[in-house]
Amino acid sequence: MTACAIEGGSAGAAATADPEAEPEPEEPGEPGKLAGADAENGEAGEEYAGTGETGEVEEADEAEASLTGTDARSGADDAPPPGRFTLTADGAYAARLTAAPGPPGERAWYPERWTLDGPEPYAVPLPLDQPEEPDSEVAPLADGRVLIRRRVADRQMFSLLYPTGPGTGELLLGAVGCAEMTLLPPSPDGRCVYALAAGEDHASLWRVAGGAFGPEEVARIPGRCSGGVWLDRAGRILALDRREPGGGPVKAVAVDLGRQGEATPLLQIAPGSNDRLLLADADSGLLLLRSDAPGHDRLGWGVLGSCLPVRFPECLRLPDVAVTPFAVQPGQMLMPESCAVALRIDGAPGSWVGVWRPAGRRLHQFAAPLGWVPGAGYWSRDGVLRLPYANGATPCGVALLDAPEDVEPSSVTGRTGGGEDGGEPSAADTAPAVCKPVPLGQAPLHGAARPD
Repeated sequence: MTACAIEGGSAGAAATADPEAEPEPEEPGEPGKLAGADAENGEAGEEYAGTGETGEVEEADEAEASLTGTDARSGADDAPPPGRFTLTADGAYAARLTAAPGPPGERAWYPERWTLDGPEPYAVPLPLDQPEEPDSEVAPLADGRVLIRRRVADRQMFSLLYPTGPGTGELLLGAVGCAEMTLLPPSPDGRCVYALAAGEDHASLWRVAGGAFGPEEVARIPGRCSGGVWLDRAGRILALDRREPGGGPVKAVAVDLGRQGEATPLLQIAPGSNDRLLLADADSGLLLLRSDAPGHDRLGWGVLGSCLPVRFPECLRLPDVAVTPFAVQPGQMLMPESCAVALRIDGAPGSWVGVWRPAGRRLHQFAAPLGWVPGAGYWSRDGVLRLPYANGATPCGVALLDAPEDVEPSSVTGRTGGGEDGGEPSAADTAPAVCKPVPLGQAPLHGAARPD
């Protein structure tokens, strides 16, 4: 389960290319599509001698490039802000904490559940007698109920909320004596939700929904842990980013809940590199990760259970923006390179959407729907990206985006081949272009909104 080496050129050898001039907004796209632009890929990534846990980084041929295209939040343990949109593994339900209209300092927060698997999406508010605190967290279950975590003094309280008649029903699950706790993504089985309590020398993993007797501790992992990515469809293998109790780099480990939380190495790219797992697809085995093994933080991809090199595509290294993957196309059995990956791109103009395939070597960029919660979305098996959004005109909507077809770089640039050795073109030949999102008036959305 260890992803091994890095494919490409010398570590730190590829300097950041100067950004191209910002392109003018494109003409309106085809109705029902999100308009955007593409960024070509340069070289596949940076190379490094050795594999597995014993690889040695080569000396850089050039000065190390500045940190660009990375998300500083990737290694942070901060709780997400109110409004985070959490989806079930199958995309049927979603939940978020939202606020009633009012002055910013006096808004009343309440949970809201979205139903997304019907002919039209719709949202159901789940308020109780008292408003929720803005640091509460919610997570949907496959049966339509919503788990909520509340912090009360130095305890974490858990309940299940569900619509009942004109009001909201609440089932108390219990409490955990812990000052800080973070909900993990809902289990792929749709029944369980886990929470992580991170300490300095160990982390406690709790099943807070789906158990027989309320919240229960299911594993205790040595070290300081963060993250949380499911690696299988049964909800048994969980990946966490761990720093050993004595310090050292952060490494992703696989935690087997069927063996009392036994932790085994998952990512060991270089002995001293910080290797974090961001996303995984259980069908294809595709892994999306972030590592500083090339000399600075880069987005990369590998295959679960494979010893093939980890690759760091140049097209995902954009200047002056943060690029974070948030959804992988399911159902691509044994074909990780064909999976479409959705990425959140954050820059000075705001947040927009990127679509990329490992085999395509090209980043397609699209305007996001107005009211999109950045990083919220899910793929259908046939390659349609669904982006939930809410705004003044549409209280509950889903914009649809078909995964674009990839075109060989040679047919776009007019080049007949790669470098002199038959490889890929260098970063200097094809600098990625950062496009400003096209105004939505010029980029019609094919969305489904709740009827008034």
